[in-house]
Amino acid sequence: MRKAPLSLKPHIECVLPTSAMVMAAGLGKRMRPLTATRPKPLIDVAGRSLLDRALDGVAAAGIEHAVVNAHYFADQIEAAVKARKSPAAIDISDERAALLETGGGITKALPFLKGDAFYTINADNMWIDGPVDTLRLIAQAWNPAIMDALLLLVPLSRAHGYEGRGDFHMDGLGHLTPRTGLKVAPFVYSGVQIISRHLFDGEPVEPFTMWRAWNKALESSRMFGISHPGLWFHVGTPASIGETEALLLEV
Repeated sequence: MRKAPLSLKPHIECVLPTSAMVMAAGLGKRMRPLTATRPKPLIDVAGRSLLDRALDGVAAAGIEHAVVNAHYFADQIEAAVKARKSPAAIDISDERAALLETGGGITKALPFLKGDAFYTINADNMWIDGPVDTLRLIAQAWNPAIMDALLLLVPLSRAHGYEGRGDFHMDGLGHLTPRTGLKVAPFVYSGVQIISRHLFDGEPVEPFTMWRAWNKALESSRMFGISHPGLWFHVGTPASIGETEALLLEV
């Protein structure tokens, strides 16, 4: 971990994780037919791929190192990463043998990831910063003394392209509780978080979701959220690309 000044308040310092994992191994079934010949993270939105936008955010925040996992059309993901001109070093976590889902993918990538905590970023979501760089905003709020996971959340009313019922409730101190049953929750997980390495200690390299790690944090009351003050877009279907581009034009 290293210290980096906040962009708007240079006299305030935050601890910035040195690694970020960009989740790019999914099959992108809801994005068909566009994903018949390429992986979802390489689909362009307003002239730039989703993967490049995620890695641009990593570089802009000053994060030294990124890991990108690859399964579906892995050769294309590798080629796109190699073509980038970025100050951040980027490793590929190869999942060609088996798609490991979010939790299993992180477990396999642990040898690449640096530090006691790191970012994870879903490549099918886009964000636009609010007053402070988004990844630095999360780092400013991160407190490893009381937290094992800190999720960037979006109010359901501002979750562009999202069609679900929300994911979490959040109290005034930032503690999270998950939505239950068919109820509606006021916050949506943005796909961006800081999470502690030890939540994956001892886990096998096998397919499992992020919830296995999150449940550990929830059980110990060490799972927190922070509301995103900027814009956020879930790019999940072909129709959502045009909708996102139209909203970007308004911005």
